[in-house]
Amino acid sequence: MYAIVRSGGRQHKVAVGDIVEVDKIPTGKVGDAVELSTLLVVDGEAVTSDPWVLAGIKVEAEIVDHHKGQKIDILRYKNKTGYRRRQGHRQQYTALKITGIPTAAK
Repeated sequence: MYAIVRSGGRQHKVAVGDIVEVDKIPTGKVGDAVELSTLLVVDGEAVTSDPWVLAGIKVEAEIVDHHKGQKIDILRYKNKTGYRRRQGHRQQYTALKITGIPTAAK
């Protein structure tokens, strides 16, 4: 059984026990429970994609860690003008452990 969930403008395929990296959840502390909105639930042969049914289904997760991602370098350069700019960025992430995926009521 797995589900497709939305978090931070991205979609993730999750199953119970998975650890997923999502954009930082600033209000959560390590150990807090979080609910993620569901876009699709697959349970064996049964696929649930009806938005009215999925509105009541929230995937439960627990915050495991807050950390920074890998550093990326941003370089800007213009030829023959002496213009160079260097900048770095490290994205903040939250690691979530999926604790439960409720099934759709039939």
